[in-house]
Amino acid sequence: MSDLSKEYIKELVRLDISREDADDARKMLSDLKDVSDTLGNPLVTSNEKRNIIEKLFPESLHKFIMTAVKDNAVDQLAEIFGDYDDVLVEKQGSIKAVVRYVTPLTESQQADLRKFITEKFIRDDVDIEYRHDPDIIGGFILTAGDVEYDKSYRTSLRLMKEKLRTKANEFAEQSVSGEKPKKASDIISVLKTEVEDFDTKVAATETGHVIRLGDGIARVHGLGSVMYGELVEFETGIRGIVQNLEEKSVGVVLLGDDHGLTEGSSVVRTHKRAGVGVSDALLGRVVDALGAPIDGLGEIEADDYYAIEREAPGVIDRKSVNTPLQTGILAIDSMFPIGRGQRELIIGDRQTGKTSIAVDTIINQKGQDVICIYVAIGQKSSTVSQVVNTLRKYDAMDYSVVVAASASDPAPFQYIAPYSGTAMAEYFMEKGKDVLIVYDDLSKHAVAYRAMSLLLHRPPGREAYPGDVFYLHSRLLERSSHLDDEHGGGSITALPVIETLAGDISAYIPTNVISITDGQIFLESELFNSGLRPAVNYGLSVSRVGGAAQTKAMKKAAGNLRIDLAQFKEMEIFTQFSSELDQNTKELLDHGHMLTELLKQPLYNPLPHYEQVILLYAAQHGFFKGINPKELREYRNDLMTYVKSYGQDIIAELEDKRVLTDDLAERIERILTAFEE
Repeated sequence: MSDLSKEYIKELVRLDISREDADDARKMLSDLKDVSDTLGNPLVTSNEKRNIIEKLFPESLHKFIMTAVKDNAVDQLAEIFGDYDDVLVEKQGSIKAVVRYVTPLTESQQADLRKFITEKFIRDDVDIEYRHDPDIIGGFILTAGDVEYDKSYRTSLRLMKEKLRTKANEFAEQSVSGEKPKKASDIISVLKTEVEDFDTKVAATETGHVIRLGDGIARVHGLGSVMYGELVEFETGIRGIVQNLEEKSVGVVLLGDDHGLTEGSSVVRTHKRAGVGVSDALLGRVVDALGAPIDGLGEIEADDYYAIEREAPGVIDRKSVNTPLQTGILAIDSMFPIGRGQRELIIGDRQTGKTSIAVDTIINQKGQDVICIYVAIGQKSSTVSQVVNTLRKYDAMDYSVVVAASASDPAPFQYIAPYSGTAMAEYFMEKGKDVLIVYDDLSKHAVAYRAMSLLLHRPPGREAYPGDVFYLHSRLLERSSHLDDEHGGGSITALPVIETLAGDISAYIPTNVISITDGQIFLESELFNSGLRPAVNYGLSVSRVGGAAQTKAMKKAAGNLRIDLAQFKEMEIFTQFSSELDQNTKELLDHGHMLTELLKQPLYNPLPHYEQVILLYAAQHGFFKGINPKELREYRNDLMTYVKSYGQDIIAELEDKRVLTDDLAERIERILTAFEE
């Protein structure tokens, strides 16, 4: 409460303004926005403003509101009148209760209610308001303070329906599993018990009411014990997540349309943190940020419920990253290897192939016993549909889950989508599985969080992002890890995607995520436009796990590949204006052109491990020397066809042992020589 508000409330107390007059004025200012806009408009004369005040507001407040107009404090009046009501309640030791009914309560029932409230809240004075509400069907609902006692027929019917549905599902499961089915008398007994208990059920819940609503954000008064991140339910049935905890109110982001909600609408605690239902049935499905299916293939049966915000595994629970996760992309697996449990950032401008790398990696996990989760944040629905169709085409949906929060979804859905995807990943990881999760992309995630935070009136910082935007991504990515054997040995490998503007990796969000992850693959527009696909910048890309996540065969075959490419790039720039070159320089340039061409790879064509090792061995030992770069692709395809025909023993050993021994290298060299001849 500001100093100005305190002064105004003192004045209201001095004038002894009644609660009814203050409440009428608050409703007038809240419901009719034009009134407050007109009173605050400097172009409207004082006489016109005085006439409006005298016509619309209680007489006891005319002078007070006119003073506020002169002080330019009209926009604060509604909140001041609300705070004044709280002061009066506290001062008088009274409590306000609302009773909603269908059939009017008798005098004895009203007396019992008053006695119950005074004993419950230990208050002498009780202000009870009675409201007729035919929607509750029968019975009554008592709202007193932050607690709601629901003895309505509507709630009793809902509870009975849920109980009967649960029993029906149990009977159905017993029939399917072959157990002895329940007798008809047992079912009738359950139904009879529910009907007999119908009128005795009463549910007590902690409630609040909406005091401000707009742009998908609700300011709620009450809910004094609510948790940060808890799900709350509005009277229209939509849900929200608590994000701001303030002294007298909480800020709630709505997970759906606010149609039907108004100021004064009731809000109920669920005592449950926001989460998603998880089970093996998620595989092959497309779901929204709350885990609900959006692919038209029916409901998903959940085995468990995981909160979207969970604590990351501790250091003691983890082990080092030492098992490779093959992307199938030669340029990445050879120079920037990714291990299971690692967090490798994919960064670059738009339209440089970031999503393609992620999709190729998912496709390459076929048969590798890795579960893949693709989280689409703020993308067009048509783009998400293309990704899903591609995964189906290459039979990758069988082991994948797609979590979609498209650009048309509200900001809260885009905010929770990556956390929901991670909760699903943790379900599989805790079962001992290896999981690959792609966040595409976290730039849009940060923008959605910024929009939500500004609407919640959190103070903006650099680039208008709130101060906790670093924590936004760090608490997400820290959940990716490789658990030790004692905890199941599962892992989550994260491939977050960040979009840059004009290649600026020093911007706020890119630098944040670079500092959180274990390396980055930087894609460059200039390389992409020149025909190098994938457009990986070998100088700015790095894997901080390095050789620990690379097979011994790949490490030996790749050799000094990255150094050779760096020397080639430097020499190419140095000699671009030279007309005469010595033999060594020509050979270095030819070798560099050959390596560049070799690393080009078409979309959705991941290479198996053995093929990558053989191609790199051939390149590093001069077997592609003298071949025109334009003919290299056809030459290497013919080579691999020959190896598959006459070198199955080599392929089997490379895939099984993943070590390039001297004997195996000699056999590879013999088959390469035979192909040349």
